Amino acid sequence: MPSAIRVEDVTKTFRIYHDRNQSLKGTILQGRRAAYEDFQAVDDVSFEVEKGTTFGLMGRNGSGKSTLLKCVAGILEPNRGSIVTDGRLAAMLEVGSGFHPELSGRENIYLNAAIIGMSKREVDAKFDEIVEFSGVERFIDNAVKNYSSGMYVRLGFSVAIHTRPDILVVDEIFSVGDADFQAKSRQKFHDLKESGTTIMLVSHSVGLMKTFCDQVAWLDHGKLMSVGEAEDIIPEFQASFASAKQPHTASPRAVGLGGVTLESVEVLNSLDESVDIVSPEEPVRIRLRFTAHERLERPVFTLSMANERKQTVFRVNGADRGWIPDAVAAGEHVIDVVAERLPLTEGMYWFNADIRAEGAQEPQANVTRLGALRVDRNEFWTDRSLVQVPWTFEMQQ
Repeated sequence: MPSAIRVEDVTKTFRIYHDRNQSLKGTILQGRRAAYEDFQAVDDVSFEVEKGTTFGLMGRNGSGKSTLLKCVAGILEPNRGSIVTDGRLAAMLEVGSGFHPELSGRENIYLNAAIIGMSKREVDAKFDEIVEFSGVERFIDNAVKNYSSGMYVRLGFSVAIHTRPDILVVDEIFSVGDADFQAKSRQKFHDLKESGTTIMLVSHSVGLMKTFCDQVAWLDHGKLMSVGEAEDIIPEFQASFASAKQPHTASPRAVGLGGVTLESVEVLNSLDESVDIVSPEEPVRIRLRFTAHERLERPVFTLSMANERKQTVFRVNGADRGWIPDAVAAGEHVIDVVAERLPLTEGMYWFNADIRAEGAQEPQANVTRLGALRVDRNEFWTDRSLVQVPWTFEMQQ
């Protein structure tokens, strides 16, 4: 199959200045040039993307994914190597990329479309659809400098996906807008994929990569570690740092009256695959298995997660939500706790579980450290917080 994108021996280097002179006068007075070092963000990377496929770039923060994506989009120029693309290319790399702040939303739609080679007639045919999808109809003739960051993102993303490019290059495709907009975006993304558009994307969501990507490239500190079928590379990528950061071994500690045995906690991703590491943006299903040794009347189930400092960071309790079964028969049982995401900061977490009769002081079973899960970091990670919450700054006029 012919290639839509060919990346050959690409290297991108940046200079990191340690004591940069702020003026010519400063340079003369100090009698030397500013000290710097070369940083290779992308280091001799080569691969091809076949036409009509979806290709993902994955890796930890600082691995060079976004830099390489900008090189493919033509925003950055490689220091060495070459990138060849075949077809009309559209890119959505950051909030409002390509927008002119003094122009209206309407004018920026035509400007962005013209940049990727669309005629005015083509844009006219798509204009209403672009505006409707973005949800900024009331403000389409206002200067985009007055848009909120959310409006910026929705309009920019809508332009990128509706101009029907041959190649679509996107960074963190489903982190834009609210839940409703993300759902619409997923469907549109699926439609583009089905129509044969070649897509290259960067995402921290392993679940997204598994769901949408045909092939992926795994980068680590700028180097290409592996490239191939998504189903082969993703487990390799997960194992690389899951094994490097194994949890401290600790046996589960169980107490209780003994009417129940808590067997295990398992985490499933959006493909119903058992995983031991997740991205904070992806949906998860936490599966609790237990055996009731006798009939349980009005049991209350509690499941919690604690970090390595033993702080409870997530807790669900059946009584809090009014979910208390009338009875559970003796035998083996499974209960799922479904969460849209676990936006916890990067680290290892332990599951604790408790089952007791409604209003009882003593549990039938209470187990700490019943299972473990690692949460990866995303672009909103900080070591000053227990959670990774998507956010933007908005300067009010």
